[in-house]
Amino acid sequence: MSTATRGAVSAEQTGRRVEEVLERLAATGDQAVCAAAEELVRALMDFYGAGLARTMALLTESAGAGSPALTRLLDDELVTGLLVLHDLHPQPVAARIERALAAVPAHPAEVLAFEPETGTLRLRVAAQSGGCGCGSTAQSAREAIEAALACFAPEATAVELEEAEPRAAEPVLLQIGSRPVEAR
Repeated sequence: MSTATRGAVSAEQTGRRVEEVLERLAATGDQAVCAAAEELVRALMDFYGAGLARTMALLTESAGAGSPALTRLLDDELVTGLLVLHDLHPQPVAARIERALAAVPAHPAEVLAFEPETGTLRLRVAAQSGGCGCGSTAQSAREAIEAALACFAPEATAVELEEAEPRAAEPVLLQIGSRPVEAR
């Protein structure tokens, strides 16, 4: 996460907030107010989406698709969330899944499969060490990965984790020697 976005509101949080406000308005029973609020949200989304589309086109046109400026924007969780929300992100979902996983280096994971129809992402995660046998490390890995995916690749709506086989312990070298003189 870039330092500019720490503490910033995410696209996911904002979406939940908008839904909560619309639900509160719906609870009043005033259909005209609800319809006006939904129209307002759509108009703002269209406006900001058009502005983002123009920004991306101008940036790509002037700096190029692989420019450091564009790369920096795509690494920013807030910007990426907005681009995904407006279907403007220039990278395919597979690349964004990889970007999300790279954003969680403490929990390395390998993509086994992504099913776009269901949004299910299957991952193989490194065997967790810690020795207690509890699922807390697996749960923390899941939470960190899901948070990164929500930002970079929200198309992945369900995560299935498969733990990698633990590496076999190195065989212990057995020393075979002659018997001590007293034992003979």
